[in-house]
Amino acid sequence: MIDYKFKENQILQDIKEYVDKTYDSHYAKTKNYQATEIIIDQGHGTGFCMGNILKYAQRYGKKEGHNKNDLMKVIHYAIIQLSQDHYKGNQPELRSVMSEKYNNS
Repeated sequence: MIDYKFKENQILQDIKEYVDKTYDSHYAKTKNYQATEIIIDQGHGTGFCMGNILKYAQRYGKKEGHNKNDLMKVIHYAIIQLSQDHYKGNQPELRSVMSEKYNNS
């Protein structure tokens, strides 16, 4: 067993729980696609993810103090970007309603 020095095992579990909650949010339940999927599908994913990483990293410690959710958002957007750059072969291609309309016009 690994003796984690920085509570990485607990933090990874917290990250998983945070990400799981985003799939249960009212945004995810009311639409077939989340906004992030449409943004990625339209070719703007990297800028969107990196912009949000910067936004929430710079906000940490300022708005609402040391808000744990700001760091969770940084990590989540980094995971989304990782999925696009390094794990693309392991997921289906996104095909949103928006891209279908755009590609068929």
